[in-house]
Amino acid sequence: MPDVLTTEQRRLNMSRVRGRDTKPEMTIRRGLHARGLRFLLHCKELPGRPDIVFPKYRAVIFVHGCFWHAHDCPMFKWPQTREEFWREKITRNADRDRTALSRLQDQGWRVLTVWECALRGPGRYSLDCVLQQCENFVRDARYEFDEISGSQRLKPEQT
Repeated sequence: MPDVLTTEQRRLNMSRVRGRDTKPEMTIRRGLHARGLRFLLHCKELPGRPDIVFPKYRAVIFVHGCFWHAHDCPMFKWPQTREEFWREKITRNADRDRTALSRLQDQGWRVLTVWECALRGPGRYSLDCVLQQCENFVRDARYEFDEISGSQRLKPEQT
């Protein structure tokens, strides 16, 4: 199916896509701050520049958009125009994510990824539920890595 927007309209839309301070990220940040958690933002010194960093707990949170990071969920689908360009770009993003995750874990950081589909879309959870999972992850050092995805089932202790 061809793009319904002209090249100029598409270019304008894409130029306005933000890389940080996105709506899902701001929602998570505000909620965690309200729960008493204090954090740093976009720490340049860490691999992958995590969106939210909790030095006290040695934990980081990435808030990923399903499209930009190739999440395997109903909210992600490959673009039908300029397919080669988009496959290369999105695949590079996903590869970079895996590398950053590995490097962070090697440095002793615990990593949580919150996917956009957990907050919006058909498989979303309530905001309170997502924030509770985030808080549990940050405060409980038993978790070394986790994801919150709209397409996954909640663990019984997190409902």
